Amino acid sequence: MNILYYSWDEFNGEDCRDAMRKLGHHIDLIKFNTGNYELNSETLRVFEEKAINKLDGKKNYDCVFSFDYIPALSEACQKYDIPYISWVFDCPHYTLDSHTIGNSVNRVYVFDKVLYERLCQKGYSTIRYSTLAVNSQRLQKLCDDMDAETGGNIVYEHDVCFLGNLYDNEHNYYDRVKYLPPALKGYTDAVIKAQESIFGADLFTEPAIFPYEKIRELREYIKFEDTGKYEIDYDNVMLDILRKKVTVNERHNILQEMGERFDTVLYTMPGAKPIENVCNLGTANYMTKMPRVFHKSKVNLNITLRSILSGIPLRVIDILAAGGFLITNYQAEIAEYFIDGEELVMAYSPEDMIEKTGYYLEHEDERKEIARRGQEKVLRDFSYEKLLKEVLTI
Repeated sequence: MNILYYSWDEFNGEDCRDAMRKLGHHIDLIKFNTGNYELNSETLRVFEEKAINKLDGKKNYDCVFSFDYIPALSEACQKYDIPYISWVFDCPHYTLDSHTIGNSVNRVYVFDKVLYERLCQKGYSTIRYSTLAVNSQRLQKLCDDMDAETGGNIVYEHDVCFLGNLYDNEHNYYDRVKYLPPALKGYTDAVIKAQESIFGADLFTEPAIFPYEKIRELREYIKFEDTGKYEIDYDNVMLDILRKKVTVNERHNILQEMGERFDTVLYTMPGAKPIENVCNLGTANYMTKMPRVFHKSKVNLNITLRSILSGIPLRVIDILAAGGFLITNYQAEIAEYFIDGEELVMAYSPEDMIEKTGYYLEHEDERKEIARRGQEKVLRDFSYEKLLKEVLTI
């Protein structure tokens, strides 16, 4: 298959393209500035020059591929009747609310079943479901090379590690709201606090807990620009703002507690607020540093962004593929695909996560066996080479 791959310098692009080539596909890259994701004359010209044969007007590619959904690409593919395959790894990802999502050329894969069902209920036949993936061969070699450096044994660099965004900056939109009536803020803060203590359930979608009237009242004070070019569910955007606030709180609170009890490190974006007793080691390159961090940490933590309602975050798959031992919050699809206590460890509350961290720090043999089984599962079932056979089906 000839694939025109749209690159926006996403961190996992080369892993995916490597697998495509191994499967026998020919890959060409295309890049252009989509600006606000809309198609304009310049992007259409660049696309046409690459995708269409000037001599006979025939298509040069069997499909166009991108990570995340790019409405401008969909429009260009629709114009020239070229299948467009999008594999979405961001959640929330509001371009999915573009009016172009129903274009007949689209094959849009999302990794969260709750999101998949919501989009299907809107009547879109262009939506598909797939878990996310890793480059199994690259990561297996990295792990083998790391262990070879130390005579076949893992030499740990960290006891407890969290790698991810704390969102305690400008992306924490809830704390940027200048005013909410005291009664509304008090009620909302109480639900946020309650949500922090419960993994695997979303209190904001329970009308008995967070009534629709509260959402409408919040929208009186938190405004959004409506261009008319997207069919965005602004009520759900409001809930995502609250879910992110929950994530901010629980990541900070869990890490603070971990820092008080264990040797704990954090890899995160610049500008994060310091957490006492937790060493912030900055960012880690996805292709090189990150697998080493996961492999050489005794306990890796996953604290899922709350807007991912059921899906398996890429962090989970990345940790396991690198041979890292993982303790994660409970998530429906993690429980569906993995065996708790055999391939990873699930926690059902922040307290449970902290308690299990202490236990597994003291039980190295159990920890290593669980990490081994988890890596075996991911390298076998979550490889790009395996999943792309389905994703690239036109």
